[in-house]
Amino acid sequence: MTNLPNQTLDSIFQSLSAGECSSGAALAELIRSLRPSSATNHEQAVMNLRALAWLLEHNPTYRQALRSALLELLTQTRQIPLYTESGILANTGFFSTLSKRVGERLLPMPIREDSLQDRFGRLFRWKQDHIWLAGIPDETWQQLWQAMAWPEEEDRAGWVQTRLQMVEAVQILSARVTAIGLEPELVRVYPEIERFESPFLHLNAAVLSYADSYRRALADGTAQAEDDKHVLVLLDQCEEILGKIRKNASRNGISVNLTYQALRLLQSLNRLRALLALLEPGHDPGHNPALFHLIQDFARAENRKYSVSDVLKSNTELLALQVTEHAGRHGEHYIAESRREWAGMAKAAMGAGLIVGVMALIKLLLAQAHLPLLWEGLSYGLNYAIGFIIVQLLHFTIATKQPAMTAARIAAALHQQEKSGSRVPLDELAELVVKVMRTQFIAILGNVLLAIPTAAIIALGWQALFGQPVVGTAKAQHLLHDLDPLGSLALLHAGIAGVYLFLSGLIAGYYDNKAIYRRIPERLAAHPLLNKLLGKHRAWQLGHYVEHNLGALAGNFYFGLFLGLTGTIGIILGLPLDIRHITFSAANLAFGLVALDFQLPLGMIALYCGGVALIGFTNLAVSFSMALWVALRSRKLSGRQVLPLLPLLLKHFIRHPLQFFIPPAAPRPPIDEAAGDKPAGS
Repeated sequence: MTNLPNQTLDSIFQSLSAGECSSGAALAELIRSLRPSSATNHEQAVMNLRALAWLLEHNPTYRQALRSALLELLTQTRQIPLYTESGILANTGFFSTLSKRVGERLLPMPIREDSLQDRFGRLFRWKQDHIWLAGIPDETWQQLWQAMAWPEEEDRAGWVQTRLQMVEAVQILSARVTAIGLEPELVRVYPEIERFESPFLHLNAAVLSYADSYRRALADGTAQAEDDKHVLVLLDQCEEILGKIRKNASRNGISVNLTYQALRLLQSLNRLRALLALLEPGHDPGHNPALFHLIQDFARAENRKYSVSDVLKSNTELLALQVTEHAGRHGEHYIAESRREWAGMAKAAMGAGLIVGVMALIKLLLAQAHLPLLWEGLSYGLNYAIGFIIVQLLHFTIATKQPAMTAARIAAALHQQEKSGSRVPLDELAELVVKVMRTQFIAILGNVLLAIPTAAIIALGWQALFGQPVVGTAKAQHLLHDLDPLGSLALLHAGIAGVYLFLSGLIAGYYDNKAIYRRIPERLAAHPLLNKLLGKHRAWQLGHYVEHNLGALAGNFYFGLFLGLTGTIGIILGLPLDIRHITFSAANLAFGLVALDFQLPLGMIALYCGGVALIGFTNLAVSFSMALWVALRSRKLSGRQVLPLLPLLLKHFIRHPLQFFIPPAAPRPPIDEAAGDKPAGS
């Protein structure tokens, strides 16, 4: 650690006092001298500010020069945009804001010398200034403020002008809050917002009365007739409504525009509170750190004003939560609680394996048709998509679809455990993971155990019926080679399929959210033509089905297209792109072995079987890890929250290994001795 040399500060203040440099240049040089060598070196930043405070405390000329430079900066610039725009999303919408940031990053706006916002951004031009500023304790800031001895300052005009501009900024922000609060997107989610008693409608009038009273008090030098208590009460009510809007979104759906407006509203409310705190009579930054927190907010906003990732992260967080919430609710159906449900999952998986065997046959026949490249990819994709939709309609289960759903369910339980902070929920979460693992195991087993014999029976029947195998020897060898985990790109292609599984889960959650947000079920039920063709009750049934199955159908459709078109895209781009899915790989294993009449060494067959198992593991690992990461991030959690589960799961596996594969038997009900075990003569 290095201390700030006093001679550096001396030279800056001497130049400023002698008029050898402008106040702006002196302030820029001062901040450059205070800046630590590393943004994370908070200790050096604190020592630098303490050195400055000591120097100001012992040199009245220096502190007078610094006060004058700051007041000159305030009086010569327009302050309102800094208070009302910096760190607050613009009223242009999500995509317009995104494109604007990209454009300004490529071609930045020119600096306006009369704008405090631009001058502030030039003072804190290093993109990591906000990091070291945020690491300075409030006590150090207050020590610096007290060393500046503001009561000594005789020029009050600068402070009066600053307060007047703050009051004007408060009025502008309150008008924006009222406008945002009455946006149709927010009203749709929370209709009560339009009532006459809405705090958004009363906020503007209350702020206007407060602002008039504040200006009269500044002009007359008298006590303020009306304080900000009523305004603060209305702000509390506005924040309460915003919380209800976010809560109702889980029922009524969410959109990018709604999250954008909700975030903009929250930012405006927070800024209003910060400015009102600074405008309080007798407010002293030497004892209240609100001013320094606001400066840190300004610094971060100016440092990150061209950041595209910040806009994406802040505006998609609630949408991601909503999408994963829908996936989590579906995930509950993929977790077997009892042996009966476990057996039901096995039957559903076996049914899916039967259909996949047929789908694999169709895929092989389409390959023999030698269609044009694009049509071939589309035909593969439609084969997959239609097959997956049939699986969905018949209430069967594709095992690899589960991780994207169950990961969101685990994240929701983990979030609940994090909020409770107790040990019992963590044990319950470990039990949930065990249930997920054994359900996943039986689903994969059901898929594979039916896909292999189904494909084998189809291949043998085809050979008996047509006198030739479904595929030739060369094609059979190629199918088996694609399962080799060592001699082919099978695991890479399995990872690509895992990514598609993850994306299909997000798509399913997105369409479930869209169905609710756009009120598609009610619109279908009320559609005049559907009511005429189907009848009122059946139209309602159709809407009810769409409400609960649109996401799954859309996810399966897109997943099928992803699988079918990947190989085609790889050929077009000249890249080794393809997919490997465990259930289809198992069916291809059967088709290949039958075509070769099982004339392979036992070791080779074992290698290909191991390849199928590794493909399945890769499918599940990639899709589950990605889905869990998104679900955790949407709830502001990190992967570290999962670590305490690992020793619990290991302990559980050592004690009860079979429970990771088979559910324990249900406990027998206790014997009622009073009713059934008494001797006959008693």
